Amino acid sequence: MIRLATAVERWPIAGTFTISRGSRTEAVVVTAEVSDGTVTGRGECVPYARYGETVEGVRDLIAAQGDALASGLTRQDLAARLPAGAARNALDCALWDLEAKRAGTPAHVLAGIPAPAPVTTCYTLSLGSPEAMEAAARAAASRPLLKVKLGGAGDPERIAAVRRGAPASALVVDANEAWSPETIAANLAACVEAGVRLIEQPLPAGDDAALAGIRRPIPICADESLHDRAGLDALKDRYDAINIKLDKAGGLTEALLLAQAAKARGLSIMVGCMLGTSLAMAPAMLLSGFADFVDLDGPLLLARDRAPGLAFEGSLVHPPQPALWG
Repeated sequence: MIRLATAVERWPIAGTFTISRGSRTEAVVVTAEVSDGTVTGRGECVPYARYGETVEGVRDLIAAQGDALASGLTRQDLAARLPAGAARNALDCALWDLEAKRAGTPAHVLAGIPAPAPVTTCYTLSLGSPEAMEAAARAAASRPLLKVKLGGAGDPERIAAVRRGAPASALVVDANEAWSPETIAANLAACVEAGVRLIEQPLPAGDDAALAGIRRPIPICADESLHDRAGLDALKDRYDAINIKLDKAGGLTEALLLAQAAKARGLSIMVGCMLGTSLAMAPAMLLSGFADFVDLDGPLLLARDRAPGLAFEGSLVHPPQPALWG
């Protein structure tokens, strides 16, 4: 019989993390543990208010699955029982971990995909004044790939400042829905001037039709506009890439199917994350083989990570060891 436990954990951020929607100083995560009495599988999710989630609501939704798990609920049953989102992600990843540990077989083998290899992750620079962002870029200039949080008015000055601070780094921009049809042309021009490789979610989800009518000199990546396979049709003519996050997709099971479906449509892929610990990043590493960009820097932004965690060498992140996940 499977027993379920869930908990809320708080992990301090190194400094402050700021995007267009606000700032925070800690990452609040919810964990799920499933045990058969011999081995235990673990998963972690990050409830996100932008998607109508609360920490307490996600924790309670996970806990409510205890009886069903004890009665034989499987990972394959979750999609019919829970919506795509954080709660399903934590349970899905915990069940993958349990299956791998029961079988004594790595999760990537169970998934039928190649073993993940070390990959370069983005390193995120928080939104701030141009001066602050230039200083942050200069401090991170040795990193090969920077993700730059933008936020609306003043963004051309911000991206120019980051480029001055980190002249050799590849840049990805994330506007977090903060641009408008009126500002996108000037912001795109600034990004072209700075040599930006990818732009995430420039316009608000649900109000992004203007993307179909503009020239896109830099690939545009759907984040808030795309959660799982059900949203792919709406991206046609608007987006060139998608950001797959386990917390949006509802876990690794759907994320793997989403990656395959996106590739079949000719979309590029970023594998992204919410701000969490290595336990949240570990299952996403299995998607790295599909990805053109990897953004799994959550642990690098924390004051401390859980142990054992993922191994980082600068921006190079190594696949998880079984003691962590999978």
